Amino acid sequence: MPFEDAKLLEQLRALLGQGGSAHDLSELLDELQPYDLSIIIEELEQEEQLRLLEAMPPVIAAETLEHFEPIEQYRFLDHLPAETKSEILNQMSSDAVVQLFTAIHPRQMDRLYKYLSKPYQEQIRNQMSYPENSAGSLANVDYIAAQCWWTAQQALAHVRKVGERAEIYNYIYVLSSWGELAGVLSLRELILAAPDTRLDEIMNSKVIAVPADMDQEEAARVIAQYDFVALPVVSSTGRMVGVITVDDVLDIIEEEATEDIQLLGGSQPLDTPYLQSGIFGLFRKRIVWLMLLFLAGTITSTILRFYEDTLTQAVALAFFIPLLIGTGGNAGAQTSTTVIRAVAVGDVNVKDFLIVIWREIRLGLILGLAMAAIGLGWSLAQNNDLLVGLIVSTTIVAVVTFSSTIGAVMPIIGKKLGLDPAVFSAPMITTLVDALGLIIYFQIARIFLPL
Repeated sequence: MPFEDAKLLEQLRALLGQGGSAHDLSELLDELQPYDLSIIIEELEQEEQLRLLEAMPPVIAAETLEHFEPIEQYRFLDHLPAETKSEILNQMSSDAVVQLFTAIHPRQMDRLYKYLSKPYQEQIRNQMSYPENSAGSLANVDYIAAQCWWTAQQALAHVRKVGERAEIYNYIYVLSSWGELAGVLSLRELILAAPDTRLDEIMNSKVIAVPADMDQEEAARVIAQYDFVALPVVSSTGRMVGVITVDDVLDIIEEEATEDIQLLGGSQPLDTPYLQSGIFGLFRKRIVWLMLLFLAGTITSTILRFYEDTLTQAVALAFFIPLLIGTGGNAGAQTSTTVIRAVAVGDVNVKDFLIVIWREIRLGLILGLAMAAIGLGWSLAQNNDLLVGLIVSTTIVAVVTFSSTIGAVMPIIGKKLGLDPAVFSAPMITTLVDALGLIIYFQIARIFLPL
C-alpha cells in the first residue's frame, strides 16, 4: 500500500539524503504511528530505510519492524550497526522475536541471538521450547507480575518501575512463591485498594488461563469468548509462562483465515505474502493438490468407460451428465464450506456428528426435490422423454442429498483425525461427488430402463 502523503515523503527523502539531524527527523515523524512508518519504509531505497531506522527511537523502530514479515525484519536488522541492532531487538516483544527466529535459518538466528540481553535470551529460549503455533510460543513475557504477599503499595511501586516495558499493564498477575499463577487483578482495583492491603486479599483467584501446549487458534477462541484484553498462559505445572494479548489474536485470526481460504481453494498455504512469493514457490504450493485432484478426476473417466454400454443404448443420458455432476458438486461445496467454517469457529464439534448428518440429509432432500422439479421440466423441454426426465430428476434428488451429506461428514471426520477441516475443500468434495454422482446416475438409469 503506497504512502499517501507525498509531501511528507519528499521532505523525509530530503532529510535522509542530506544527513538530517535526529531531531529534525523526530519532529517530522512525531505524529506518525509505527504502521504508518512501516508504509513509509517500503517507499524508500535500502540505504534510506536503514538511515531512518537508525534515527528512530529503538522502541518505535521495534514496533515498526513488527509490521513486516520475518524475512524482511531479518534483512533490516542484518544491515544495521551492532549497537542499533541490539537496541531494537531488545525492544521487540518476545512473541515477535520468537516468530522471527523460527522463520529464519538457524545460522541467521544465531547471529541475532547474541545481541539479546542475557535475561531476554533465557526468556526467548524458554518460549522457543514450546511447539510452533502453540499458545506457549505465542505468549509474551512482558507482563506485570506481583507476589501474592505484596501490599497494594508495593505492587503499585513495581508497576511504576516496570510498566513502561510491559506489553499489557491493565492486569497484574499475582504469583505464588513457586511462580504459579494464583490470581489476577486489574490496575483499577489495585489503585482503589488501601495501600497496606495484601494482593491475595483483593485478587480474583478464579483465573481463566490456557495451557502452553494449546493450539494458538484455540487460545484465540478463548479470548474471543470471554472478551479478554489478555489471556495468561501457564505451563503443565501451573507456572506462569506469559500472556497472549488481543493484538496477537487479530494476527492469529488473519493467519488462520488466510490458511483456510487457501486450503479451501485446493492449494497449500503460502509461507510469504503473495507478491513476495516466487513463481516456483507458488508452483510447489499448487502442483501437489492439482495433481492429486487430477488423479482423482481420472476416476470419472474410468466410470464412464465402465458404463459405456449403458450410454450406447441410451445416448440421451449423456447430455445430462454435466448438469448432474455440476449440481452435485455445487451442493457438496456449499455444505463443506458451511460446515468447515462452523467447525473452525467451534459451532460444530465431533460430538455433533450425527446431528449434522441428520440435518444435512433432510436439507439435501428438500433442496434435491426443488432442483428435481426444475430438472424434470428442463429434461422434457430438451428431450421430450418422460422416462429420461424421471431418471434425471430422481438422480438430482439422490445426488444433492448424497453430496450435502458427504460435504458435512468429511470435515468432521478430518477434525476427529486431527486434520485441518479446510483440507476437505470444495475442489476435493466436488471431485469425489463427480465420481460417485455418475455411479448413482447410471445405477438409477439401469433400474428405470430395460438395459
